[in-house]
Amino acid sequence: MSNELERQVARRRTFAIISHPDAGKTTLTEKLLLYGGAIHLAGSVKARRASRHATSDWMELEKQRGISVTSSVLQFDYRGHAVNLLDTPGHQDFSEDTYRTLAAADAAVMLIDAAKGVEPQTKKLFKVCRMRKIPIFTFVNKLDRFGREPLELMDELEQVLGIRAYPMNWPIGMGPEFRGVYDRESRAVHVFSSEGRHGESQVEERTVALDSPDILSALTGNELQKLKDDIELLDIGGDAFAREKVDRGQITPMFFGSAMTNFGVRPFLDDFLELAPLPLPRLTDHGDVREPGNEKFAGFVFKIQANMDPQHRDRIAFLRVVSGRYVKGMNAHHSRLEKVVRLAKPSQFLAAERTSIEDAWPGDVIGLFDPGMFRIGDTLAEDAGFAFEGVPRFSPEHFAVVRAKDPLRRKQMEKGLEQLAEEGTIQIFQQLQMGMKDPIVGVVGALQFEVLQFRIEHEYGAHILLDRLPFTHARWVVGKDFDAKAFDWEGNRQTVQDRDGLPLVLFRDDWALQHAEQKHPELQFLAAAPQLRDGAVVFAPKV
Repeated sequence: MSNELERQVARRRTFAIISHPDAGKTTLTEKLLLYGGAIHLAGSVKARRASRHATSDWMELEKQRGISVTSSVLQFDYRGHAVNLLDTPGHQDFSEDTYRTLAAADAAVMLIDAAKGVEPQTKKLFKVCRMRKIPIFTFVNKLDRFGREPLELMDELEQVLGIRAYPMNWPIGMGPEFRGVYDRESRAVHVFSSEGRHGESQVEERTVALDSPDILSALTGNELQKLKDDIELLDIGGDAFAREKVDRGQITPMFFGSAMTNFGVRPFLDDFLELAPLPLPRLTDHGDVREPGNEKFAGFVFKIQANMDPQHRDRIAFLRVVSGRYVKGMNAHHSRLEKVVRLAKPSQFLAAERTSIEDAWPGDVIGLFDPGMFRIGDTLAEDAGFAFEGVPRFSPEHFAVVRAKDPLRRKQMEKGLEQLAEEGTIQIFQQLQMGMKDPIVGVVGALQFEVLQFRIEHEYGAHILLDRLPFTHARWVVGKDFDAKAFDWEGNRQTVQDRDGLPLVLFRDDWALQHAEQKHPELQFLAAAPQLRDGAVVFAPKV
């Protein structure tokens, strides 16, 4: 590894934030940008009432609804680190976008609401992080409100998620009495003062050593005594900190704070960037790994976004650099198309705001202009002969036949459906029955239908009608001599094809799926799209 490549790899930190809806994820993202110097005033995610909106919520529908419906890439420099922050949707209806984004992350920050603890969507996303074997850091949020005791939350992490927590700091007070945090390593107290700024700008912070004579000027006698009692309890009964246990996912470093008031945000950011892993290697379809230190450039596409710039209606392919150095305008081998392509017009992002760049290094996420030749999961590399393990395409759970309200706008509808399918926002299936020309759209969450209608109307100028179907499962079917058109069709299932020509069966319920599996033991019914080579499955993602 060259000295420059080694230096650039050491600077990079690439991570995603995961949480249940309303835990404060977009707010925390905004405050990390604030402390990272990427923005000067933090926006609010509260729709309608706010004059400003969160930087990461760039889509018009997000601003109207006050929710995140698509992941954003946010990049900034902070104290010598080049940070790639991947903001993901919190709502479970958009979890597939989160799953794909986690494929590009080297670590995850798990955001916990201090009052609610571990919630259902948190459990699902935690399992995905475990499956991908990436370190998990925990930020307990909303300490500015009354919530559960920190020790109770630590116990819940172990009981519900099966991971032990090591508190890197400890809260001083809760609710209106939340004053700051105690850093266990430096044995110093960080006391914050918002001075009525409501978290829009950085807060005043005072740091006092716990054994300093000045400590009683920062804390009251009761606050100091409670803190000392808590520290003694942690030191006696808690785990010892070990960096290797963090890397292996055996413990989660735990931080406390309030993203709304900014209390505890800077200490978290400082410690997290020191503890988070450097860019990690990625597994290839040959079973070996590609190390970041490999001098030859390689990366994979994990997200495609159309119409980020409404004026130009362009498409951007988001690529995670795995190894080597990317240089603007370079040529790379496209593994799926098996040809050499030119990688032009690279950008780095702060949500929808883009900046042209000249190069990128392992860990970076860059946007490439996409003339229509990229798909999610594509591998681009200087050397040919391999591909990274695919980014999974998951089984939808909601289905509808899509029709143009105005037949004269059908071409606009079809273009919109095709582009949104390439983004991964929806999946399009072709009906195989005679005379059935209207496509079927499948989505993971029902709210995606609302996003689909909104975007087709506002970005492509077509109104669509959705005729909901009664199916709840889709399974890709693999088996020797399987004939999709001849496969027996009944009222509780329907056979379709995806845009790659792979056959799927849509099932009405669990019973219909189980019946088909029992009746056809020679077939495989897969919940995620397989990668095939010469008709054989070479990669079937676990779900």
